[in-house]
Amino acid sequence: MDSLGIFKVSASGLQAQRTRMNLIASNMANAHTTRTENGGPYRRKEAIFSSEPVEAAAGEGLEGVKVSDVVEDQTPPQMTYDPGHPDADKDGYVAYPNVSVIEEMANMMMASRAYEANVAAFNISKTMIMKSFEIGR
Repeated sequence: MDSLGIFKVSASGLQAQRTRMNLIASNMANAHTTRTENGGPYRRKEAIFSSEPVEAAAGEGLEGVKVSDVVEDQTPPQMTYDPGHPDADKDGYVAYPNVSVIEEMANMMMASRAYEANVAAFNISKTMIMKSFEIGR
């Protein structure tokens, strides 16, 4: 058994959660962006996770996680009446991004907890391996 497989599984989880947290931070930073390079308001982005076999542990059944895709949320933008805004349409409505700051904060907390769980798994694995070295003395 390859003991490094444990660390690779935890590392894949850490990397995936870091990507998720970066996307959430981007969503929150652009919660009021009404104009993008593509035109229109910013669209919320979300990471899609998928499992992948861990390279060093082929044949052992260990699977890590990876971000397989980043997709834009297709929910329509929030229309707010603000006739003085430079991006208001002819009726005075402004299309704001489909980002809910409350929902993003809840997602950030879940991503943070998942990140912490991966750190804990990594540290426990490290402690177990160090203890096994002490047994051999």
